[in-house]
Amino acid sequence: MIRARRLHKLMTIVLAGVLAGLALAVAALPAALVFGIGVRGITEPWSELPASLLTPPTAQRSTLYANDGRTLITSFYTEDRVDVPLAQVAPAMRQAVVAAEDVRFYEHKGVDPRGVIRAFTANRRDGAPRQGASTLTMQYVRNVLAGDPNLTEEQRAKATEVTLTRKIKEMRYALAVERELSKDQILAGYLNIAYFGAGAYGVGAASKRYFSKSPAKLTLAESALLAGLVRSPDTDDPINGDADAALARRAYVLDRMVETGQVTPEAAEAAKAEPLKLKPSATPNDCTAVPQEHNDWGFFCDWFTRWWSEQPAFGATADERQRTLRRGGFRIVTSLDPAVQRTATEQVLDVYDVDDPRAAPTAVVQPGTGRVLALAVNRNYSVEENPQGWRNRPNTVNQLVAGGGAITGYQAGSTFKIFAVLAALEAGLPLDTLFDAPPRIVTRFPVTGGPADCRGRWCPVNADPVGMDGYRTMWDAFGRSVNTYFAWLTERVGADRVVEMAERLGIRLRAESDARMARYGARDWGPFTLGVAATTPLDLAGAYAAVAAEGMWCAPTPVVRILDAAGREVAAGRPDCRQVLDTDVARGAADAARCPVGDQSMYGGCAGGTAQDLRGRLGRPVAGKTGSSEGNGTETVVAFTPQLAVASIAANPDDPRDAVGREVQARLVDLVGRTLYDTLQGQPVRDFVPPSESVARHATAPRAGN
Repeated sequence: MIRARRLHKLMTIVLAGVLAGLALAVAALPAALVFGIGVRGITEPWSELPASLLTPPTAQRSTLYANDGRTLITSFYTEDRVDVPLAQVAPAMRQAVVAAEDVRFYEHKGVDPRGVIRAFTANRRDGAPRQGASTLTMQYVRNVLAGDPNLTEEQRAKATEVTLTRKIKEMRYALAVERELSKDQILAGYLNIAYFGAGAYGVGAASKRYFSKSPAKLTLAESALLAGLVRSPDTDDPINGDADAALARRAYVLDRMVETGQVTPEAAEAAKAEPLKLKPSATPNDCTAVPQEHNDWGFFCDWFTRWWSEQPAFGATADERQRTLRRGGFRIVTSLDPAVQRTATEQVLDVYDVDDPRAAPTAVVQPGTGRVLALAVNRNYSVEENPQGWRNRPNTVNQLVAGGGAITGYQAGSTFKIFAVLAALEAGLPLDTLFDAPPRIVTRFPVTGGPADCRGRWCPVNADPVGMDGYRTMWDAFGRSVNTYFAWLTERVGADRVVEMAERLGIRLRAESDARMARYGARDWGPFTLGVAATTPLDLAGAYAAVAAEGMWCAPTPVVRILDAAGREVAAGRPDCRQVLDTDVARGAADAARCPVGDQSMYGGCAGGTAQDLRGRLGRPVAGKTGSSEGNGTETVVAFTPQLAVASIAANPDDPRDAVGREVQARLVDLVGRTLYDTLQGQPVRDFVPPSESVARHATAPRAGN
């Protein structure tokens, strides 16, 4: 009995191979040659069935959502495809594709001798190879092999070439697939991999592309139309091709459904009479395809792609990681909060409009998670050409907020003094460390240029001698931004420790000159404390967020959750947090940072600040710092609460020589304050935890330093 079944299977394959060859060659090849090739293909050892045929590695689009998990930002794909279970495909669609492509699908074992004979007869009659006798299973095999990303381009090309050898292998694989998969599994695989034209791969993408609906809601007429497109998806495409041909093919499919008893003649005629009711919708692809009304999301999206390219979980190289994104079918819930993004963008545009050569890139970060709620800047995210030869205005895709590529960042001025505070506290100097700050101080740090009377040493001055000179504590000096105090403090602590502190808190020195100085000359880099190195609003917000989170630094992340195509959570989507500061040290820095913004230290150490009205307008405890680079070339404001950190820098991204001026600082304070205020509405008012006495005060009376 077993031997008889094997003999029957062998004869089926031999007959199928011979007739397939004849059908393809239209009886042009000598029968002996065709038979010989067929027999060789069958008598060769049966190779293992490629794993891809059982679990097709189809390219599926990845979708990017806002933090609510519903608001679509954009998609990423090389092929517009998303797999759907067979149960979520309308029965009419399943029946239509079987009627159109393989009416005996549920009867044969992967190869249909009747179909081969029919194709051979038709081809001899017509004098041209019009029918290829491929079963739906064979088409599934061909499509899987042709699209397998694990194969080379040459191997994929061979999967679709019109040769007898390929046809024989396709039949052998089809028979093997039928032994391993059920008919419904094969049909589901076929529906998810077939090309339906107009850039849509698989029935999920096709139903959306042509009718803006899910495949579960397809009507009989819509199902017949889609099923008819598979034969000639490019020429019969009713959107970009021949609508009449698509309708003719729809009618053919409906007739076949009547012949197979799937629908009644009346239902088929009613479907034929329906006009072509297309409701096309294109799936957005990449960051330039974010909704036009939310163009400002583009910069966040762009940063997300850069972040993805740095994650080793998605591949060994940046290129490989991008291919994974565009083929992997991920569902990505980002940290972007549309309401916060809208507020931040509105506030930025109140400072500068999109045509202004100056910009105010702004970042909003959540302490304790590193999640980035918004990235805003007064520019259009667009590849459109700019007028008058302008580089980054009003259109750009350069990462002005987070940095990367040609954008190394901007000088953030005195906001870098927070790193000197942290380094000092970590070294055991308390907040009440007293120093008689002179109008100018000559340090030991060498510099080129500068005043002649400083003898080649860095000798900063105070911007406002009346309000800054004299005996100052760390609280007071930070609040009033006393340059000479912090130059002295940096000498005591060591400039290299200040640089290391900044890098520990996520300040990435993207400018080559800055990175070289940090590596080889940090001990002599005293000016670093006053913010001469380039940084970005995102790095700065992330660093201050670590202070807000009591020393817990979290790598800024654009995601809340990532699910792969199988619905499994990907670890790379979780926050990457680590305790980089002693909790008490971080609390001490936060206590000092209350002084610049009009709040009061837990120890009453604040006596003046550079943005004193922020606390009153916000109506809750707040900390932060302002910063001006030399000549007011840039202006910076950072502010934070225990729940939120916001940083904004005013600069000309194309011309650092174009000073933004001191006046814009007040507008940045408004920007940051309004963003904090609106975002924190409805959230509980939280206060900072006071540092210990040992961090705040000397055990004995402090002595003035010189």
